Amino acid sequence: MSTLYPQVNEARMALDLGGVWDFRFPGDEKWQPIAVPASYNDQSPDPRFRNHVGITEYRRKITIPKAWKGMRVCLRFDAAAHNARILLDGKEIAFHRGGFLPFEVELDGHLEPGQTAELTVETDNRINHTTLPIGTEGGVSFLGSDNPGIEAVEAGKKFQQERGVNRPAFDFFNYTGLQRPVRMIATPREFIRDITLVPSMDGTVRWSVETEGTGGEVRVEILDADGKAVSAGKGREGSLRVAEPHLWEPWPGTPYLYTARVTFGEDVYEQPFGIREVKVEGTRFLVNGKPFRFHGPCKHEDSPFHGRGMDNCLNVTDINLYHWMNANCFRTSHYPYAEEMYRLCDREGIVIVDETPAVGMWAEEPYGWNLADYHMQVLADMIARDKNHPCVVMWSLGNEPDTDTMPDAAYAYWHPLYEAAHRLDPQDRPVTVVGCQNKYGVEKVIRSMDVVLINRYYGWYNLSGDLEAAKYAFRMELDWWENQHKPLILSEYGADTIAGLHGAVAEMFTEEFQVAFYEMVSECLDERDFVVGEMPWNFADFSTCQGPMRVGGNRKGLFTRDRRPKMAAHWLRERWGKMQAD
Repeated sequence: MSTLYPQVNEARMALDLGGVWDFRFPGDEKWQPIAVPASYNDQSPDPRFRNHVGITEYRRKITIPKAWKGMRVCLRFDAAAHNARILLDGKEIAFHRGGFLPFEVELDGHLEPGQTAELTVETDNRINHTTLPIGTEGGVSFLGSDNPGIEAVEAGKKFQQERGVNRPAFDFFNYTGLQRPVRMIATPREFIRDITLVPSMDGTVRWSVETEGTGGEVRVEILDADGKAVSAGKGREGSLRVAEPHLWEPWPGTPYLYTARVTFGEDVYEQPFGIREVKVEGTRFLVNGKPFRFHGPCKHEDSPFHGRGMDNCLNVTDINLYHWMNANCFRTSHYPYAEEMYRLCDREGIVIVDETPAVGMWAEEPYGWNLADYHMQVLADMIARDKNHPCVVMWSLGNEPDTDTMPDAAYAYWHPLYEAAHRLDPQDRPVTVVGCQNKYGVEKVIRSMDVVLINRYYGWYNLSGDLEAAKYAFRMELDWWENQHKPLILSEYGADTIAGLHGAVAEMFTEEFQVAFYEMVSECLDERDFVVGEMPWNFADFSTCQGPMRVGGNRKGLFTRDRRPKMAAHWLRERWGKMQAD
């Protein structure tokens, strides 16, 4: 696991390997073009691109520049979904498990400066009960029904299994491939491996620097936003003081960023950070000692053509639409996003709830799946990557697990993860796990978190279309949560809406119903002081696997997939604008 984002400076170099690579499916002799970074699924009308389950191959030539002689040279993959095998001239040099976090492969001993080799990356998109996110066994989908006991359906399921059909246990498309940047990077051989910063509102900044080699003294210099040095210190661990610090404030405040310039021997790394504190106090969520209310839609890494591929233009567009909506946050539903988005949110003041890819743990006794060790490693890697981002204010251990069928087993699984998140995070941010519609009076996990996050669809998936009954039921549940004396965020709520579908009466799937739905939910939320946030589902329409519940994907977006606002986006813009003004 590599934690430092690639950087080009007087000591470090990076070569972007993005572009058009060769690509093929198993058994193909002919290679065809594929764009990197991007999901491969939507880059061809060949149905295999959309539906393939298993291994695919990427290929290109790489050359280490002669100018990099004497340096430590690595391949850096910001993500490869879901598993990846790395080969150089046909010889395996690395394997990585997991599709949403970065890894590095050192080339020392495999390739010398000035030499050229063929780089092959095998990606594997199969998901099952040993992966995060979770896949179903056989062909049963989150969006379908297995109709147990029907002989013909059972035979069809067996036929799917024999063909290797592999379906997600989650409601978003299983985009895969080399979806984030691939780079060749170079550092001095004695180098800075990691930097940890823990700022306090009084201007104190504690640091810890992990190095490789005996390159001498570590120096830490704090630069303000204009690049002027305001404090300095020495040593691999220590603390210093920034006089009269500018705090990092969420938008519409000023998200002020400092830079820690760290030197070690010949190596240099500049780590942006913000001085801010987050904590939970009673039923309040505090940022810099002031109550903070989350208001902004959840989102997905999802767009036409790119799929889940990293796209800086799309990121900038989306964050500007968040500003337009007067939104101040989102949850990385349901996996860690590309780090470029976190860096942008650091600059723009958008607050993030950072979530592991533990989604789909709802069926067939998930606590017997032996996932705990892997889940723990993914959590540790996510925290290690994202710990210095001021925009990250809370860790989410996962989304919508089954916590009420076997409440004791669920608690035994999730509580060690909760404790680990607090132990692993140097800034000790609040921790949560997102609960689904369940028997909330029975389960033990959600209420044990620092902040309660619940996904509720009163008026849509239950009490469908009857907003008065939905309001009655939601208020009843909120009465119960109020007695738990925890801050609560409604972390998903929404209604599928076909853009341009209107009706004189607000009925399901019309834009008028989506607005009426948000009016109903907002009325209930505004009655409760312990509610500290609202995160509608979803920012934009997104792709899902096909199924009887979806027409061209999930249509709960406030925007269409190509980012055109629906009526509800305008309504929430006005609501959240008033919140910002208060």
